Amino acid sequence: MIDANDRRFMSRALELAGQGLGHVEPNPMVGCVLVVGGEIVGEGWHRDFGGPHAEIAALRAAGNRAEAATAFVTLEPCCLVGKTPPCTSALIRAGVAKVVVGCRDPNPEVAGGGLAQLRAAGIDVAEGLLGDEATRLIAPFCKLVTQKRPWVIAKWAITLDGKLASRTGSSQWISGAESRALVHQLRGRVDAILVGRRTAVLDNPLLTARPRGARIATRVVLDTHASLSCESKLIQSIQQAPVLVAVAETAPPERRQRLEEHGAEILILRGDDRRGRLESLLDELGQRQMTSLLVEGGASVLGALFDSRQIDEIHAFTTPKLIGGEAAPSAIGGQGFAEMSTALRLQRVTTELLGEDVHVHGYVEGRRES
Repeated sequence: MIDANDRRFMSRALELAGQGLGHVEPNPMVGCVLVVGGEIVGEGWHRDFGGPHAEIAALRAAGNRAEAATAFVTLEPCCLVGKTPPCTSALIRAGVAKVVVGCRDPNPEVAGGGLAQLRAAGIDVAEGLLGDEATRLIAPFCKLVTQKRPWVIAKWAITLDGKLASRTGSSQWISGAESRALVHQLRGRVDAILVGRRTAVLDNPLLTARPRGARIATRVVLDTHASLSCESKLIQSIQQAPVLVAVAETAPPERRQRLEEHGAEILILRGDDRRGRLESLLDELGQRQMTSLLVEGGASVLGALFDSRQIDEIHAFTTPKLIGGEAAPSAIGGQGFAEMSTALRLQRVTTELLGEDVHVHGYVEGRRES
């Protein structure tokens, strides 16, 4: 029987789990709360990749009081031996009486196996409490283990008339300081940041998080002909964060060698066009266990991802400036939709005012997170 207190305890577990953002990937964020007689006796969350899981942290905090407790866990306890022992075994040994989980583990190697072990040991198991919230929390992990690709976050800043840059390519700075600070926070919790060659040339960005975040993202440039300058800020700052230059098979070998000599990694992508090479890139990043990819432009890269339905989440910043110009690019290029009735919609949309900018955040309709 689920009551209001049960929801409160699971909400607390979800709150704890969120503190692992940027620290635990490619593992999922997980929180756990142990309750006896309506009182929390121990709580914990997965703090770092390779470190104790949430259940272990909560059991340690509870000590002997864990016996006969109810464990509220956002995700099905693991039953596999990985970097740490199975959490199911620890819960059984501690004498926990009941386990309430938010959602099942989407990993095909687990997928209900943990719950089965708990039930076989005589522990009462309930699942699905605040299941939607629990599933949303692990959406990037779910995509990685089921589709073998990273969660794709698209970010752009535009003027009030919808321009990503001027007709000459000038875009610094469209957004204000408050918006840029939020982008730095995003950079500090993702595994990789992607831009196209034109953006790398015109903006000459660093693409690092300032101040440094929980993760150091690999900076990826989609550069068909390996023409990125070795004098660019990306290459010159390679000691701060790695640079991956993704090129076509036809990229001149001498250009690839020049970039490698300056410390960049060269990745040769399959595919006859930008869309095909982006698909190849996503597959490679997934193989490298990268959970999240932040795409910062330009319009052609965002358009190719949009057309192939690879974008999962969006952060858009609109500033009260007008720039005009038919040749000035919009945020998303590519082919796009032919009819407004088929336009892609966002769900769980939030808006906030950042200085003079309006920040819109949402999830693409139909993605698992939504």
